[in-house]
Amino acid sequence: MPTQSEMKAIMQQYLDAFNAQDADAVIALYADNATVEDPVGSEPLQGKEAIDAFYQQVIPYGSKLKLVAPIRGSHSNSAAMAFVVESAVGSINVIDVMTFDESGKITSMRAYWGPEDSNSL
Repeated sequence: MPTQSEMKAIMQQYLDAFNAQDADAVIALYADNATVEDPVGSEPLQGKEAIDAFYQQVIPYGSKLKLVAPIRGSHSNSAAMAFVVESAVGSINVIDVMTFDESGKITSMRAYWGPEDSNSL
């Protein structure tokens, strides 16, 4: 199991790659059989192909992710981060919870945000 420090570092890599608009680097952080549920309550995406399509669609919009608190670890294989997605049309307050496999790859990402967490300009 990755250490708390390793999970936090991977989540920081996720933020950095997203903000650099490097979808390939974001996707490389995921395990082959990973899931993405963004937002929680939507149909989860399963596997690298579906996750790749999601990020290839989302990242080119130029949104930036800005942490609002330090990335948090756990006593298990999960970590979480609170951030704001800032775009030309507004912002969304989000908490992502990610789980990791033994090699440090993301096995699941769940994005917690709802209609009341969005501020359109």
